[in-house]
Amino acid sequence: MVFLGFQRKLRRRVAVKILPKTAEISDDDGRMFHDEAIVVAGFSHPNIVPVFEMGETEDCFYQIMQIVNGSNLETVIENQRKNPLPYKRSVPIRKSIALTLGVLDGLAYAHTREVVHLDMKPGNILIEEHSNRPLITDFGIAKTAQSKKTSRYIVGSPLYLAPERLNRQHVDCRADIYSVGLVLYELAAGTLPLATREATEVLRRKVNDPSSLFCMPPAEASPQIDTLLERIILKAISAEPDLRYRDCREFMHALKEYRRTLE
Repeated sequence: MVFLGFQRKLRRRVAVKILPKTAEISDDDGRMFHDEAIVVAGFSHPNIVPVFEMGETEDCFYQIMQIVNGSNLETVIENQRKNPLPYKRSVPIRKSIALTLGVLDGLAYAHTREVVHLDMKPGNILIEEHSNRPLITDFGIAKTAQSKKTSRYIVGSPLYLAPERLNRQHVDCRADIYSVGLVLYELAAGTLPLATREATEVLRRKVNDPSSLFCMPPAEASPQIDTLLERIILKAISAEPDLRYRDCREFMHALKEYRRTLE
């Protein structure tokens, strides 16, 4: 749960993220919440929400974070989808690219510090209202070079999970690239043209037949996605990590080159 708080000593509003200590909260959950704060506290990047403080009481664990005035990208996409004019039901291409570049810049920073987010999705990207700046949040399941985390379970949002995570293969920064590629696809198309939205079936297709996940290619899903942008999206969301962009900088370079063709 996230609450609006007020830090009296510094006289500023903050976001207070709380994990209640209930019967459902395991030691691993508390450790992940603690590790997230430790990881992000060492970051300083305009596209990552900073953590100011953390701690715990008898009843909960908590983090004190910068408050972002705005909404998450999931809400932005949903609101855009409700536009009465069909051709305005997706985020315009230039804005989609600008938001994606900001997210990739933040991830590139994290990756150089050997941190892979592993749960990139529209709900974990906050959009600052006055600047349209995207900020990444929720590093709760991030993989770090020092991480000793092991789990019987695959944690994360089924739709945005990279296929190699489901196959328990080696995971690196390209898992985040896959997820951001899907976010870009969703931004530009307004919705992902999935063959199914049932979570278990989505996971099954990712493992057994990734090519069947979508019912149409990007260029058919939206008239504002041309063949050049389609090629960029398909490379980012390739089921095979070696066929994706090697890192966020290469992905950013491709998007910037594409943006020049729109001028």
